[in-house]
Amino acid sequence: MDNSEVTKKAEARSNKYLLFQALFFAGAIIINFVLPRTASALGLPLYLDNVGTLLAAILGGYVPGIVVGYLNNIINMQGNPGNAYYVVLSTMIAACGTYFGRKGYYKSFGKALLTIPAYAFIGGVLGSILTYLLYGYGIGEGISASFAKTLFESGKLDAFWAQMASDAGIDMVDKTITVVLVFIILKLIPEQLKPGLWLTGWRQAPLSEDALTDARHNATRSFSLRGKIIAIISVIMVCVAVVTTMISYILFQSFAIKQYENSCTSAALLAADMVDPEKVEAYISFGDVSADYRRIEERMEKIREGNPDIEYIYVYRFEPEGVRVIFDLDTPDVKGQDAGTIIEYEDYLLPYKDAFLKGEAVEPIMDETIYGHLMTVFEPVYDADGNCLCYAGADIKVEDIWLATLNFMTKVFSLFVGFYIFILALCIWLVDYHLIYPIAAMTMSARKFAYDSEEAREVSVDRLQHLDIFTGDEIENLYESLSKTIAETVGYLEDVEAKGEEIAHMQNGLIYVLADMVESRDKNTGDHVRKTAAYVRLIMEKMKEKGMHADKLTDAYVEDVANSAPLHDVGKIMVSDIILNKPDRLTDEEYELMKKHTTAGSRIIDSAMALVSDSGYLKEAKDLATYHHERWDGKGYPSGLAGEDIPLSARIMAVADVFDALVSKRSYKEPFSFEKSMEIIKEGAGTQFDPEIAELFVEYAEDVRRVTKDHEARMDDESRIMRGDE
Repeated sequence: MDNSEVTKKAEARSNKYLLFQALFFAGAIIINFVLPRTASALGLPLYLDNVGTLLAAILGGYVPGIVVGYLNNIINMQGNPGNAYYVVLSTMIAACGTYFGRKGYYKSFGKALLTIPAYAFIGGVLGSILTYLLYGYGIGEGISASFAKTLFESGKLDAFWAQMASDAGIDMVDKTITVVLVFIILKLIPEQLKPGLWLTGWRQAPLSEDALTDARHNATRSFSLRGKIIAIISVIMVCVAVVTTMISYILFQSFAIKQYENSCTSAALLAADMVDPEKVEAYISFGDVSADYRRIEERMEKIREGNPDIEYIYVYRFEPEGVRVIFDLDTPDVKGQDAGTIIEYEDYLLPYKDAFLKGEAVEPIMDETIYGHLMTVFEPVYDADGNCLCYAGADIKVEDIWLATLNFMTKVFSLFVGFYIFILALCIWLVDYHLIYPIAAMTMSARKFAYDSEEAREVSVDRLQHLDIFTGDEIENLYESLSKTIAETVGYLEDVEAKGEEIAHMQNGLIYVLADMVESRDKNTGDHVRKTAAYVRLIMEKMKEKGMHADKLTDAYVEDVANSAPLHDVGKIMVSDIILNKPDRLTDEEYELMKKHTTAGSRIIDSAMALVSDSGYLKEAKDLATYHHERWDGKGYPSGLAGEDIPLSARIMAVADVFDALVSKRSYKEPFSFEKSMEIIKEGAGTQFDPEIAELFVEYAEDVRRVTKDHEARMDDESRIMRGDE
């Protein structure tokens, strides 16, 4: 199957449930639209605006749930624009719904009920705080308003806590009904349909749940790629949010201050226009006794009523000894001063005293007064000659500016957090299915790649090539390159193994050729090197079965010793033919010369090792050639080693070498019987031979007999071939 066919197949699999998903999520949006309006029409004090959101989140995942929650607020915004600011709550509930759904909370009714407090906290507590920041301190007008008023009027709670307790209580009931409805609907949906609702967007062959878990929590040396991307997105969005928020804050505060300044100025100008300069003295003298004075006060009160931001409106005349009150409207909290009253200059007015006395215009003042932090605007009242007779003033509490700014920033923050949750979920979804999961699949496939056998390699290559990654970008290119490289590498590896086996056969063949050349000088040895090698292999295999020297007897060690066993007598090439083929027993001098074949063999193999570095089998060949005549009791040669100081391979060879010499015909003796030879080996345990090895050799006498007969049969076949009988 070529890449285009794989891509089409994968795309068809990815889009299989697309229409079904779209219809389901559209249905979730309709549920969010219908249920709240139904509850309202029936007069039920419930919201029921998150049923569809939770269904989409539990069955579809983070992105569908958050999108449905987002659209729910956008749709409801058409009737009440303020609903847009609550999108952060909908996205948080959607995220919690997905989390609880993936953790299996909706598989049983009891566990589903455990999720209610989380939703109620988001909708009730956080929602109440958000409402307070948006609309200020007091009792709202929503579903929970009547209950909040009851709590407030009881005198046990203030307005804020009464509203929060009411919101939390109503929301607990609302979310309980919501969870029950969601659980019922989940049970009505056939189980075989649910997997098709989960929005995956696979760009490869889907991973199993275990593989998904490994991909999400893949151990790395420092910080996972998924974590880095999420961190980068988060940092970028936070930076954008901080910068945007700061700019918005500065601009809005400047705008708010300017707007409040304009309001103060307008109110002060209107108040100034109402004062008749010719009647200022009459206002001071008669005050509210005058009908004209009361009429002006009423008009000034209407100015304040028309602009709720204005806290105080008054008219003062600034004199050297103090400030004389002309008009001073009462407020619910502060009673105004009577006309004609002189009050001391407050500290915030002292810097402007000279300007007031001269009748000059004064810029708006923002400072701390005895009535709080105020913004004050004074507008002069001139007579016909242009003389300033008094000033009309208007105050706005600066706290109102901060509250307006806080309200605005809350809206910005709410909209941003809701948008941030949506963008983060969308980015994580895209990163997971387009980057993390494909890379993780390749990583896990590479980690599981097995090279130990041809079948394992074929399975590993097939597994990698059937990941079917089709992201259409650099990841897909990487996958194709990796698949091609691995397949070619496996092919090269198989070629190398084949050539390695040929070289190994050639090497073993050369060893036997060299051993045969040595033996050809010794007319009595016959098939000695082959049989001793077979005995050595048999001994090591039986030792492994019994767990003897497990740390030493690895597969590689067994192969090295067995393959190098034929070289144990290579040093005989340095011994005279007269000594090798003497029909009688050797003299002491001749025996000393014969013993030198061990050190001669050591030197020969040393020369070979100088040409072939890091060769395990040559190291063992040297041990065999040098020490195979050492004895367990230390009376052997050439070094007189004893016990376990003798290399293990040499102790094994000692048994095999002596046994073969006993059962074989020599120029100086006839062969011993098999039984007699075994008896001699048994007698030599603990003196000449390692007792464990000797006893094991005797224990498996029948296996030894089989090896002996196999080699005798092979020798007979080769003799017939040499004679031309076949």
